[in-house]
Amino acid sequence: MKGKHSTILVTCPDKGAARALARLLVQSKLAACAQLLDIESIYRWEGTVHEEDEVLLIIKSKTELFDQLQIAITENHSYDVPQIVQLPITDGLPAYLNWIDEQTTA
Repeated sequence: MKGKHSTILVTCPDKGAARALARLLVQSKLAACAQLLDIESIYRWEGTVHEEDEVLLIIKSKTELFDQLQIAITENHSYDVPQIVQLPITDGLPAYLNWIDEQTTA
């Protein structure tokens, strides 16, 4: 079971956009869960430093679904270049990882 699951990090411009994207991913069974966290981001974009309030989605899914997740996120995101970063879950509570499997489909 090790290496079979991932956490995907995605930033969104506001809670409404994050909630809509999270709901889409969970309803389509690409994600088992998505958590929304209010964050502040400082970044450089097109030569200018920006400071923005954003919402971070922490998405739990299967590693094999990343390509489909990436497409769904890109097609439904307002940013030109959204943050979509996959981090492997190297280990976890077996019952929780099984739950991710039960809630997602390939």
